[in-house]
Amino acid sequence: MPADRSPEPTLDELLDAVDRLAASGFHQADLRFGGVRLRVSRGPSVPVRSVEAAPPPVPPVEAAPPPPSAPAAAPAEADDALLTVSSPMVGTFYRRPRPDADAFVEVGDRVKKGQVLCIIEAMKLMNNIEAEAAGEVVEVLPEDASPVQFGDPLFLVRPS
Repeated sequence: MPADRSPEPTLDELLDAVDRLAASGFHQADLRFGGVRLRVSRGPSVPVRSVEAAPPPVPPVEAAPPPPSAPAAAPAEADDALLTVSSPMVGTFYRRPRPDADAFVEVGDRVKKGQVLCIIEAMKLMNNIEAEAAGEVVEVLPEDASPVQFGDPLFLVRPS
């Protein structure tokens, strides 16, 4: 066997990686083992930036479900035509790709369907959250770098 070739993972190693990701609560991950690329996803598709190596597995933490009577925190004057972009996961909300970069979107910006609105970091994975429809950003609800829960409203968008 040549010394410069990285060893390929065994089927057991790949299945172990899938089991660990499933137990950790990830929605989607893109991993590389030697020359093998492994994309694992479950539930609704959430775009994810590729990572070179997965962090060590961390036991999942049970998050308290959002209060059942907590509708989207829309301003009182908001009309029914606004779309609420909600968090698909628990994590940290970021408005910009890097601390020194401009925000992905600002209030008043026109967005296209599929355009990145923000990032939610979950266990060191950066998950792009995209616009579900074209329209105008009416409100950005969470503060930058603040924690969000599954289902928390992130943006109000007036569809066009």
